Amino acid sequence: MTKMYFVRHATPDLRNKSEDRVLSKKGIKDSKLVLNYLLDKDIDVFVSSPYPRSIQTIEPLARVLKKEMTLIEDLKERKVGKWVDDFNEYSRKQWNDFDYKVLEGESLNEVQTRNIKALNNVLLENKNSNICVGTHGTALSTIINYYDRNFGYNDFNRIKNIMPWIVVISFDEQDSIINIEEVDLLGTV
Repeated sequence: MTKMYFVRHATPDLRNKSEDRVLSKKGIKDSKLVLNYLLDKDIDVFVSSPYPRSIQTIEPLARVLKKEMTLIEDLKERKVGKWVDDFNEYSRKQWNDFDYKVLEGESLNEVQTRNIKALNNVLLENKNSNICVGTHGTALSTIINYYDRNFGYNDFNRIKNIMPWIVVISFDEQDSIINIEEVDLLGTV
């Protein structure tokens, strides 16, 4: 069996609006919750989005376990594109139409396709391992949706402010999904 522990990053410092924003003081503190939860899970492999907030959330555990982390460009978060005034409406439109996007942005279909392709490669290279994946809210939501089509806008909306958030997906020998489990470290769901 292979287990993927998807770790949605902790709270970022929102004063920086770019994709390279780092964790806030609260986010740094909350990354210790991730470390404590995953410490006894026998993590073999660490992969992450290249964005600092994802790296910083799982890096403390990788350091303690003396494991290298591989950064995977295709695990990055959705590119929104031009400025969106009403993020909730924008998200609703994207979840209602997986091909909807704004100028210079990505559709959820594009995000899901590149994330699943990257994850399939990770699965192929790491059979029967426990894998920690540093990720993002929208990216992770599209991954869950790929395996469970019932996961939609209401679920995304329910978890959009939970940081950090862990989802454990278990796969059998043929890389078929066995189980999806949500872990709310902050007790907010």
